[in-house]
Amino acid sequence: MKIEKQLQQVLAASRKLNLVTEKTVNTVLLDLADEAEKNVDSILAENKKDLDRMDQNDPKFDRLKLTKERIEGIAADIRNVAGLESPVGKVLKETVRPNGLDIKKVTVPFGVIGIIYEARPNVTFDVFSLCLKSGNACVLKGGSDAIHSNTAIVFIIQNVLGKHGLDKNTVDLLPAGREETNEMLRARGYIDLIIPRGSQGLINFVRENATIPVIETGAGICHTYFDEFGDAEKGREIIFNAKTRRPSVCNALDCLVIHRSRLGDLPAFAGRLSDEKVIIYADEKAYEKLQGNYSEELLLKATKESFGTEFLSLKMSVKTVDTFEEAIDHINKNSSKHSEAIISENPERIEMFRKLVDASSVYSNASTAFTDGAQFGLGAEIGISTQKLHARGPMALEELTSYKWIIEGDGQVRPK
Repeated sequence: MKIEKQLQQVLAASRKLNLVTEKTVNTVLLDLADEAEKNVDSILAENKKDLDRMDQNDPKFDRLKLTKERIEGIAADIRNVAGLESPVGKVLKETVRPNGLDIKKVTVPFGVIGIIYEARPNVTFDVFSLCLKSGNACVLKGGSDAIHSNTAIVFIIQNVLGKHGLDKNTVDLLPAGREETNEMLRARGYIDLIIPRGSQGLINFVRENATIPVIETGAGICHTYFDEFGDAEKGREIIFNAKTRRPSVCNALDCLVIHRSRLGDLPAFAGRLSDEKVIIYADEKAYEKLQGNYSEELLLKATKESFGTEFLSLKMSVKTVDTFEEAIDHINKNSSKHSEAIISENPERIEMFRKLVDASSVYSNASTAFTDGAQFGLGAEIGISTQKLHARGPMALEELTSYKWIIEGDGQVRPK
């Protein structure tokens, strides 16, 4: 195994973390936030090397791009994590048995967490800060498209770790090759958990090839249903925000589902989208309503592929439904179980939507753009889980722990 020595070093570092105090962890994180800001120019210089190799029209370009403002935001997230309560060592349950045994269920780190991700260098900072705060070492496997950015960031992190007397192997960046990916996915005994962050293709590859437990995160096919009882003003603002705030991220709107009785509101919704050059793939009824009310070059007829697609760009589809039940069916059929929303003033309809839609985050009268660890008050996130086992939705500190049972006795033996 080409990467076995690296993995052995990370595993050894993870065991040392069990003896590191929370005060030391917080000091490291605060220092790292300062260093990120101090080294902004060098980080951006390395990031530019990656950007120069990517087509600016590629949906991943915006996710790859770092700016001074984005690095300042990353530093703020790291400071937020430092200020959060440690998730390690919490007593989840305690009981004293009749025989006097004191049994506690206590949170503990996983140990070593492996992250596979694409063109998202911000993930390097986010993952490390959350892993360190939760007592985990981390093995990072970024894509070749961000190799310069990730290398520069890990160099800064390791320098900060060394300055505070912590093992630099608490974080390690693997080479960008495919062989290293395959070895990482099969590194039983070295890595306790794999979290992929990226496209559905990446997630599928990891799930199908890993022999280590996997938590699926990242892919977001997000719908907003404008109900027959929806408020048009709220709808216009929510749809615009969900689609255009940051179209390249997983919580962006991909499909507007609209009740047939409210098609008259569609041109008003589309008006603001036109200003941002959003391409709309409209079904037959929506296309007829938008013809003459939306830019010709931006309005296209929907195909089967227009639905159930994560666009990651200024594109969206529109699906017209005759009933609420049809809206639910369409969403559940095409959803990636990430974030779904309803715009309605009918409390009963909202409650039904919450119960019937299968997604990690379900909204009423709000933009899906809020699906984010920081927005949920969790600090920076390691990813958004779209599965149901162990964690669901934004994953932060608590989701990066497991638990063990601690049993205290005083000479008890079990009778035959």
